[in-house]
Amino acid sequence: MLELLRANPMTAGELCEHFPVSKPTMSAHFNVLKEADLIDASKQGTTITYRIKLSVLEDALLGFAQALGIGPDADTAKADRNTPEQGTGS
Repeated sequence: MLELLRANPMTAGELCEHFPVSKPTMSAHFNVLKEADLIDASKQGTTITYRIKLSVLEDALLGFAQALGIGPDADTAKADRNTPEQGTGS
């Protein structure tokens, strides 16, 4: 679902066409994604349009990548771990 929304916003009906599940099941999935703050929903009349919240997803993926030791700050984190701490030298 997130991959579909990454391309562009879609209505609930458009998204439902891509999955062989009931509307109540899709609604439950929409609610989980909204509660996780991964998607945003806007309603016009009876139509609900969903959009992905990339900044939230990007932050989550960046944190996950850094935890695995990959990503933009991974080299800095590795260097910090490999640099001996300088003490007062007793």
